[in-house]
Amino acid sequence: MTTTDTSPAVVPQLGPDAASGRKLAIICSKGNLDMAYPGLILANAALGEGVETHLFFTFWGLDMITKATMDDLKFTMLGNTATHMPQGLGGLPGMTALATSKLKKAIADLDVPDVPEFLEQIVASGGHLWACRLSADMNHLGLADLDDDVEGIISASDFIEKTDGAQLLFI
Repeated sequence: MTTTDTSPAVVPQLGPDAASGRKLAIICSKGNLDMAYPGLILANAALGEGVETHLFFTFWGLDMITKATMDDLKFTMLGNTATHMPQGLGGLPGMTALATSKLKKAIADLDVPDVPEFLEQIVASGGHLWACRLSADMNHLGLADLDDDVEGIISASDFIEKTDGAQLLFI
């Protein structure tokens, strides 16, 4: 015997004010080039939909907003099975530089901005950038070491308070 559910589907009401009051909190924990873009792309998309957006850079994600490293993020094949390449190649000299160069070219060919420019766009669209206090302290970094658009170095508790009620993404 088969039964068919005939109850109506629940469809969200998406009108012009659908994004009003929505918040998105993105925790960026990785400093690799390939892991920088998911958070930036999602933040940009959310801002385009009128969603209040906060990015919190912690642990190696701090490299995305540190002046000394943000222009030089790397992509490595080593340990990344999604590259569909033999893992032994990733350990050869020059392979990280080659992989990074190829990824940067592919990103640029799609007219996607580099990380510093993307961060600038996000802030210009109303996004908020926050650095993790613990990570900054561990790396002996102060606000002067970070991108000028970073609003502050705050604790995880402060970030949770600022983003109360937000949808949370951990990348």
